[in-house]
Amino acid sequence: MNIVLISCDSLRADHLGLYGYHRPTSPNLDSWAADAVVADNFICPGVPTTPAHTSVFTGQTTLTHGLVSHRGGMEPRAGYPWIPSIFHDNGYLTGAVDNIKRLLPWYTLGFEDYIDPSRRFRHVWSIPMSVLNQRTIPWVREHAGAEPFFLFVHTWDTHTPYLPPLDVRHTFYPGDPCDPNVDTMRPFRRQYFHERSGEWLAELERDLGRGPITDTGYLEAIYDACILGLDQHLTNLLHVLEETGVADDTLVMIFGDHGEMMGSHDIYFDHHGLYEGNIRPPLLCRWPNGGVSGGRRVRQLCQHQDLGATALSAAGFEAPAGVEGLDLLPLLRGEAVSDWRGHVLSQECTWQAAWAMRTDTHKLIASRGPSLHNRPARELYNVVTDPGETDNLYLSEWELAAELENKMEGEIAARLAALGLADDPVCHENISLGRRWFEWLENRSGRRT
Repeated sequence: MNIVLISCDSLRADHLGLYGYHRPTSPNLDSWAADAVVADNFICPGVPTTPAHTSVFTGQTTLTHGLVSHRGGMEPRAGYPWIPSIFHDNGYLTGAVDNIKRLLPWYTLGFEDYIDPSRRFRHVWSIPMSVLNQRTIPWVREHAGAEPFFLFVHTWDTHTPYLPPLDVRHTFYPGDPCDPNVDTMRPFRRQYFHERSGEWLAELERDLGRGPITDTGYLEAIYDACILGLDQHLTNLLHVLEETGVADDTLVMIFGDHGEMMGSHDIYFDHHGLYEGNIRPPLLCRWPNGGVSGGRRVRQLCQHQDLGATALSAAGFEAPAGVEGLDLLPLLRGEAVSDWRGHVLSQECTWQAAWAMRTDTHKLIASRGPSLHNRPARELYNVVTDPGETDNLYLSEWELAAELENKMEGEIAARLAALGLADDPVCHENISLGRRWFEWLENRSGRRT
């Protein structure tokens, strides 16, 4: 059997039709999911890209492998398991179509073929999946059926800057994005990230032939158009598995490394904050010969470290010491599982430092420092009745908040003790991108005085 992992960078679950979105952004994925298994509560252990992907390939939570932020050049802690190497050492052909090695050179470990076509592009995140498919599809056609393979593909189409092809760019926005009577961009303009996005916004305005863009709804609509383009290219790759006759005996896991915020909670067009739009990406799995099909939904809490553990189990390999992820196969096959986890932890240490505990019904967010978005130090949400997380229950349901906070802090302390760490790196490692925002604020304040 084969393993195919497809990571869709910055893809949030609730912007896909199969998760109930109102726009038809994902018609092909929706059809494919009808004979796959969809996880409804796939929660990031850490954001953004490098912590999440490292959890996939080590089978570990972020505290354990040590990459809690976006900072490049870091390696996981000594002795970490590396799942691509396990597949390679057990006779699998291992391939990646990816460019994370430009941030983390050791990411190539275990991959016999590591294909990075991004050098011709200005930014690592500006390579479209149409180009990735030019490398991926021939690779699959060459090797399908000849030997078992483990393939990782990392797409960037839904990462900023959102620049879908012009022929689909305005699919979901019939109005005037530069309407002078609309000014939903005003809160975004006061942020460092707006200044950082100046080149991208200027390109959009050049293509429009006018500016400035006044409606944030336009940027959300072109994000959705990016999903529409990605949806087609994903289908082209999935069709090749069918054409080559290996689809039924290939475990395909399509997932987001994290989501993307569209302006709620003051977070515009980026992936920070521990809200559902950011830490609840999609997860779709299909492996008909392994009993993973039929359009089932999995409601239990799943995380990225589970993907590596599941891949090992599907191939019949024993997980080595250090793998913390749970095998998802029983859930994916629709088997009764009585002792599944009742909560998960998530953290960020990139734009700001914070921890969250997510249960089946609630989420507690505990900040470890100042907020860039004027958020309170503690937040509690009922994610079932309030999926937009608009009603902070921290004071009104303080007993539940205290219970979750005590449980979260106790688990973090226990993990730190097991790792021999005196301090929580989420608290003490300098936030890798947020410090630029704070410096920008200081400079602005200095200019005013």
